[in-house]
Amino acid sequence: MTTIQNILFPVDFSPSCVAMAAYVKRAAVIFGARVALAHVFDLYSHDGFQLYVRPPSEVTEEQRNLARNKLDSFLNSEFPLLECPRILLSGDAATKITQLARTNRFDLIIMPTHAGLFRRALLGSTTAKVLNDADCPVLTTQHAETISPRQFEHREWVCAIGLDSDSQRVLRYASHAAESVRANLTLVHVIPESGPDLPAELDLEQRLHSAKREAASRRIEALQSAASSHALVSIAIGPIRDMLTEAARRLRADVLVIGRSPQPGVLGRLRDLTYAIARDAPCPVLSV
Repeated sequence: MTTIQNILFPVDFSPSCVAMAAYVKRAAVIFGARVALAHVFDLYSHDGFQLYVRPPSEVTEEQRNLARNKLDSFLNSEFPLLECPRILLSGDAATKITQLARTNRFDLIIMPTHAGLFRRALLGSTTAKVLNDADCPVLTTQHAETISPRQFEHREWVCAIGLDSDSQRVLRYASHAAESVRANLTLVHVIPESGPDLPAELDLEQRLHSAKREAASRRIEALQSAASSHALVSIAIGPIRDMLTEAARRLRADVLVIGRSPQPGVLGRLRDLTYAIARDAPCPVLSV
């Protein structure tokens, strides 16, 4: 059974994190989970001139103390220091966050996205790297500094479901998580549109789509049986990202659950649509 008992909330003191606070707090209440805040500070953010007049160890210790004081006071009314531990780290933010989540066995990471329209920006995004490397599920939402996430009401959950060997894991997680918060769950499977090299006859295309729908329905029925799931099923045809985000919008989903590629590294997880969907979805996205 899926349980979420420990939530990691990485913070960088940005407007995005402030906007996410109410959502993180609500999620913790719903799941009955404990929240820990983590901040990764940059050892090299100080003025280089300081190294000429002070010992490096003294400058580093001052940076650490400043970061510690800022972290301890950040969102203290929403997450009281005595109830929500603060964890201060230094180094590469994404690496430290994923290591912390793995070492301390966090069940869920919640963090906002940051803007980045091009692949080079995506690869440089802390959130994208965490999505790529984290072992535990990651819940994120579109740029919270400009669009605050709506209240987490746990009424309608949508799960993007494929037909591959990893689909049962994703379905089982989504089914158990939705059940734990008493949400309705709808499975959405997207059949990509026919390629440009296929014959353009309308009748043939319709028969191909019909056959694909029937095959997908049978496969999803088997997956649901294996996962003890009884969710509603919606099958769409078109661009995967567009169809999933449109389904989430149409169903007024509180959460969209998607599976990440099980392969680590840039050639693995970043080949899928995880970050693009998280960036464009009308609701928070839980990638598992």
